[in-house]
Amino acid sequence: MVEPLYEITVKCTFCDKAFKTMKVRPSFKKASKTDADFCVHYKDINPDYYVVRICPFCGYAHSENFSDKWKPDQKQAFYTDVSQKWTMRDYCGERTREDALQSYKLALLSAQIKDEKARVIAGLLHHLAWLYRASGDWEQEKRFLAFALDAYVSVFETEGMDLNNARLMYLMGELNRRLGRFHEAVKWFSRIINDRKIMDAAMIRASREQWVIAREDMLAIRMELPEEMKQAT
Repeated sequence: MVEPLYEITVKCTFCDKAFKTMKVRPSFKKASKTDADFCVHYKDINPDYYVVRICPFCGYAHSENFSDKWKPDQKQAFYTDVSQKWTMRDYCGERTREDALQSYKLALLSAQIKDEKARVIAGLLHHLAWLYRASGDWEQEKRFLAFALDAYVSVFETEGMDLNNARLMYLMGELNRRLGRFHEAVKWFSRIINDRKIMDAAMIRASREQWVIAREDMLAIRMELPEEMKQAT
């Protein structure tokens, strides 16, 4: 019988030691639904649990999106802040949601020390929000969605011209909507709908749908406000 997990060998770019980690076979990646911010819910096993590779020898945690290069000051900072305090732990096995949360937080620490690109950090923060969503922890989900949104704004300001702008702008609209910042959400969705240079039909359609939802959310909240507050909005 084919197991959903298989082993791969990775060489750590910090300590140069080889270690084993697990991945999910493509045939076992079965989605049940996808949220509007691209969070995929899986039927059986969640491949997101195994995105982060953690070196058991030094504690360096990274994904495939990380750079392989280290600057001398980054190596020194990582040694001081993480590696020197690390006690050997093996994450090469089946992971629980708690293991996955820990792995993403370790990767986030590594990314910040290594000064990885804003889009890499944004992705880690967004995945942490998704893991909290799956456990129904709205307070922590909201916290990490706000962090992810800030990071996406940074991506847009620094790398926007080199990436799929429509998808990035859509994400900023959707995260604003989820955080209850409806005016900002409507602004981003409108930019996609009205920008004639954007040819991404799927993102234009999704932006129209979420624009309507954001407007409805905004009106619903306005209806609940006391009369004097309605006049102020």
